Amino acid sequence: MGIRTGNAYLEGLRDGRNVWLHGERVKDVTSCPALRRGAESIAQLLDRQHAAALRDLLTYAADDGEERFGMSFLRPRCREDVARRGAAMYDWAKWSNGMLGRTPDYLNVSFTAFAGAAEFFARNRPEFGDNIRRYYEKMRHDDLVLTHTLVNPQVSRQLTADGTPSEDVALHVVKETDAGIIVQGARLLATLGPLSDEIAVFPSTVLKAAPASRPYALAFAVANHTPGMKYLCRDSYDAGKSHFDAPLSSRFEEMDAVVVFDQVFVPWERVFLYDDPARCNEAYGATNAVVHMMHQVVCKNLAKAEFIVGLLCAMTHASDRHHDIHVQGMIAEAMWIAESMRAFLRVSEVDAEEDVWGTFTPQRRPLDTARNLFPRMYPRLVELVQLLGSSSLMATPCEADFSGEIAADVQRYFHLANLNPRDRVALFRLAQDVAASGFGNRQVLYERFFFGPPERTAAAYFGLYDKEPLIERVRELLTRL
Repeated sequence: MGIRTGNAYLEGLRDGRNVWLHGERVKDVTSCPALRRGAESIAQLLDRQHAAALRDLLTYAADDGEERFGMSFLRPRCREDVARRGAAMYDWAKWSNGMLGRTPDYLNVSFTAFAGAAEFFARNRPEFGDNIRRYYEKMRHDDLVLTHTLVNPQVSRQLTADGTPSEDVALHVVKETDAGIIVQGARLLATLGPLSDEIAVFPSTVLKAAPASRPYALAFAVANHTPGMKYLCRDSYDAGKSHFDAPLSSRFEEMDAVVVFDQVFVPWERVFLYDDPARCNEAYGATNAVVHMMHQVVCKNLAKAEFIVGLLCAMTHASDRHHDIHVQGMIAEAMWIAESMRAFLRVSEVDAEEDVWGTFTPQRRPLDTARNLFPRMYPRLVELVQLLGSSSLMATPCEADFSGEIAADVQRYFHLANLNPRDRVALFRLAQDVAASGFGNRQVLYERFFFGPPERTAAAYFGLYDKEPLIERVRELLTRL
């Protein structure tokens, strides 16, 4: 089939999946007021692949030339392929201005790397290598939209820190059969879960390499309507407001959910890793999947930072504050963040190299630097919107006020030096959705913990950094005559 239409994607969501929201089971996520428009945004994103003007940017041809696939499924064989894939991911990110954090390309590039490194999975069990290759081909041909989950719920923080899951709540294998495994427990957090086709369940990479960890050492993928599975959603940030009143939350509610597995059967052909804690812990790093995922994330970070720069410039130009040197200094800080992301992205692509599996992979260090800095930078970007927006983030009439009894007052009292009242209110309602709404605060929390606890990602960065040549330079200076 190759690239899928938005309508085909929406139809696929009507499969009877078990989704719970606001205390009730959702009959159809494509018609649920709190989820519908998020699904429609993903559909529009998929439809972009069919636009003639974007065909060569977002898709590539199969070897036989008959089918076209999403560019994120391209296995890079040279630096140019890495750059092509980056350009496609950046285009998708710009469409939502980075407000959709789990667009399908995030997991597409991950499974493309897994498939290229199938031998890694085969070393666990030979059939697992075949399983990962076949699943990648299914994803590519069906243009599947995936969610994933890595983290077990916590009963004791100390147990989690020690890499010991809790049998009461953590996802684990309870039975093996000739046909597959049966799993029980919960996982968090599956972003886009209720709006995806299937879920990929992978280990959290912090399992203790001990016999007791073996039931928790597993990686598999199943469809979201699999019996025994249910999604427990947080509150929706789509309150049904118009695009004028809630320009981001009315479009980009991608939903986060806890996933419960109650005696769920997983066929062996859908299992990728099992009963090998050490290999599970190595899966993302050894296959370089994490680097390809970082590549997609930094494309998203760049688009998001650029959007905030544009928003700050529009806000201050509207009120004629953009001439103020202090305001310029504040916006320059946002510009530095955006240009830092651009530089990290660029050097990672230019310095891409072939890995041990024969896949060209972006340079890890600049991407790893970006993924450690952005969780600290994004809250500052939002703070700049708050500081430069101040009371205007709250003095925002709604769309209905422009046609109601107080329309004359709104027209009179809400104009700015360089913007008419309606456009002024629309602009600052957008700023409010970024910096003062529930949707905006979820974005801050999401960015803070995108790749996990910041101290853990920083410690991993420290461990991977090549420190010895720099220490040697210090030693050399101290011994220089």
